[in-house]
Amino acid sequence: MRKLVYYVAVTLDGYIAGPGGEFDFYPQGDEKQAAAYIEWTNARFPETVPTFLRAAHGLADTPNPRFDTVLMGLGAYRPGLDAGFTSPYAHLRQYVVSSTLAPDTDPAVTVVGDRDPVALVRELKQEEGDRDIWLCGGGQLAGALLPEIDELVIKSYPVVAGAGIAAFNGEFNPTLFKVTDRTSFDNDVTITQFARR
Repeated sequence: MRKLVYYVAVTLDGYIAGPGGEFDFYPQGDEKQAAAYIEWTNARFPETVPTFLRAAHGLADTPNPRFDTVLMGLGAYRPGLDAGFTSPYAHLRQYVVSSTLAPDTDPAVTVVGDRDPVALVRELKQEEGDRDIWLCGGGQLAGALLPEIDELVIKSYPVVAGAGIAAFNGEFNPTLFKVTDRTSFDNDVTITQFARR
């Protein structure tokens, strides 16, 4: 069965973005450190690079090894939309969970309005195929989908935001995961992969 994987960057205090959706405060390290980190993540998760940046990263013709579908909340979709990219991940099937986004924003993007996102994920998991579903964010959507999240890939950055959008924003629901892999980088970022217990 296909898995739902929450692949996301997080501050030390558990935020994925600032109060206004900011994400430009994540420290990258010096040029050499940033290049090594980007090379590692691009090799393992190339499909998480937006389509409009894939050529610049040398990924234009790279197949999707892990994911074939991306699921986003409006907050995760908005930065690309505001920059004029209505189909930020054209190399994937794209779903945006939003009750306010126009359903005809882009023909390559399926807007999930009032439909239950849990039911949608359950349907997507039942599809044939060997690739998984990437939960791109945001915190409210992750909170709602916590019962369906099979794996976490947490990019932990060495910064405290103090306030912002939490990685999970939902009801109190302690859910156990186990560490399956952890990699540290010279820019002090740690990527930890977890599987549901």
